[in-house]
Amino acid sequence: MMNEIVPHIPVRMLSEYVYCPRVAYMMWVQGEFADNSFTVEGRAKHKAVDAEGGKPLPEAPAEDEVLHSRSVSLGSEKLGLVGKLDLVEGEGKRVTPIDYKRGKRPHVPGGVYDPERVQLCAQGLLLREHGFECDEGVIYFAGSRGRVRVPFDDELEGKTHAAIRDMRDLAAGGCIPAPLEDSPKCPRCSLIGICLPDEVRFLNRSPVEPRPIVPMDENGLPLYIQSPRAYVRKDGERFRIEVEKEKVAEARIGEVSQVVLFGNSALTTGALHECFRREIPVSYLTYGGWFVGHAMSAGKRNVETRTAQYGTSFDPAKCLALARRWVAAKIVNCRTLLRRNWRGGEGDEKAPPDLLFAMQADIRNAMKADSIEALLGVEGASAGRYFKVFGSMLKSDAGGSSAFDFESRNRRPPKDPVNAMLPFAYSMLVRELVMALSAVGLDPYRGFYHQQRFGRPSLALDMMEPFRPLVADSAVLMAINNGELRPGDFMRAAGGCSMNETGRKKFIAAFERRLGQEVTHPIFRYRISYRRLFEVQARLLARHLCGEIPAYPNFVTR
Repeated sequence: MMNEIVPHIPVRMLSEYVYCPRVAYMMWVQGEFADNSFTVEGRAKHKAVDAEGGKPLPEAPAEDEVLHSRSVSLGSEKLGLVGKLDLVEGEGKRVTPIDYKRGKRPHVPGGVYDPERVQLCAQGLLLREHGFECDEGVIYFAGSRGRVRVPFDDELEGKTHAAIRDMRDLAAGGCIPAPLEDSPKCPRCSLIGICLPDEVRFLNRSPVEPRPIVPMDENGLPLYIQSPRAYVRKDGERFRIEVEKEKVAEARIGEVSQVVLFGNSALTTGALHECFRREIPVSYLTYGGWFVGHAMSAGKRNVETRTAQYGTSFDPAKCLALARRWVAAKIVNCRTLLRRNWRGGEGDEKAPPDLLFAMQADIRNAMKADSIEALLGVEGASAGRYFKVFGSMLKSDAGGSSAFDFESRNRRPPKDPVNAMLPFAYSMLVRELVMALSAVGLDPYRGFYHQQRFGRPSLALDMMEPFRPLVADSAVLMAINNGELRPGDFMRAAGGCSMNETGRKKFIAAFERRLGQEVTHPIFRYRISYRRLFEVQARLLARHLCGEIPAYPNFVTR
C-alpha cells in the first residue's frame, strides 16, 4: 500500500534515483535543481518534441486504430507514479512508449544505461495500468538519430518496482543519502555545486581530497540603479533604464546576475516577473546604502533545512558552538589583514608583536567563551584593538595627508570618509549573504549568534563575521590606497559625512572587484571567487545543521 505521506513519484525521478539516490532526494524531496549544458540541451530537445503536437491517447481505441500520441500524461494510484510520456505509438491496445534522449547511444550491453531502462519500464507499467498491452519500449537518441529497443523482461520489471519502493521509503524516511564514493558521475552532474559530494566526504575524514567544484556561471554582472527617479522596464531581451521617461541605459537580461535598487528607483511588474522567471534576485537599499530587503522567485521548498535551522537556533549549546567559531574566524582574519597591510609609521612595516599576541589571545578566549554574552565581550575587546590601528593600513598620502585619517569607529552619523565607507561596505556584504542563504533554502533572519530582532537578518550577520575583514574592510582599503576615491567623492552636512553618487559608483566597482577575486580555499585547496564562496559556505552550513558534517568549517586565510 502506498505511503500516504509521500506524493506520487514522477517517473523521471526514478531515473535520477537509479543514477544517484542523493541527487534524486535533493531534486524531489528538497526541491533543489541547477542547470548545466546537458540539462539545457535536453530540455530544448523535449520542448521541440512537445511542440510537434499529436492526437491524445484514446481511452478505448479500436482494434486496428493507429496510435501516435505525444506528451501523454498518466498517473497510477496503485503504482504511486505520475509521468509525461514523450511519445506513444501502437495499434489498438498494443502500444510502445518512446522516450527521447539528447545524447548518443552508449556503447554498453543493450545500448541503454540502467536509469533510462528503469524510467522507460515505469512508463510501460503506467500504460498497462490504463488498460494497454505493453511489453517493450524504445529510446530515441537524438545525438545518433537512432532507436534502441528495450524489452520489459522480468528482471527489468523487478528493478523498476524495487526503485519505486526504495524511493518512496527514502522520501518517507526523511534522511538524505550519503554522497557517492569518488564517482565519475559527479563532475558531470548539474547539482555538484549544491550536493558538494567531495567536500562532505572530506569533512567527514575521507582520505580523498576534494576535486575542484564546477563554478556557477559568473558571466553575469549586477545591475546597480542609483538615481531616485530611475525606472527599469523590460524591453524584449533587455532591461531598459529610464529617468523621467528618457532612456539612459540598457542591459541584456541574460547578462544580469542581480538587480540592486537604491532609494526610490523601481522596476515595472513585467521586469520583476522576468527577474523571478530567471531567478535574478532583486535587492532594495535606501539611498544611503542601508539594506532594506530583497525579492526572489517562489523560493526553496526545502523544509528539512529550515526545520534543522530552527531546531538548532533553540539549542543554546549548539548556538554557542557556532558563534565561537564565527567570532574566532573573524579575529583570525582581522589579524591576518593587519599583518598583510600594516604600514605603521617611521619605517615600521610590521604589525606590533604585542598587538598580534593580544589578538591571538582573543582567538583563544573566543573559543573558550561559556556564553553568548561573554563572547560578545571578547569580540568587542578585539574589535576595539583592531579599529584602534585600522588607520595604520592606509597610505598616508592617499587622497591628501589628512583626507582619510582614521582614529576610531563612529556612526549615526559617520564623521569622516573612512567611517562613511565601512557601513556601506557592511551593508553590501549583508545583502550578498542574505541572497546566498536564501538561495540554499536557509532563513537569513533566524540566526544563532546575533539576537533575533524585527527585520534583522541575523543569520546573514552571523555568516558575515569572518568576511568583514576579508571583503568589506579590504574593499575600503583598496579603494583608498589605490586612489580610487578622492575627497571630492564625499559630502559633509550636519556633522556627518557620506559618499556622493559618484563616490558610491566608484566604491561599488571596487567592492564588485573584490567579490570577483579568486582565492584558494584553505580546506579544499581549489580556487574560488568570494561571491561563489558565499554560496559554498552557506551550503556547508546547511549540511552541518542537517547532521551531514560534524562541524561548520569557517573560511580563514593565512
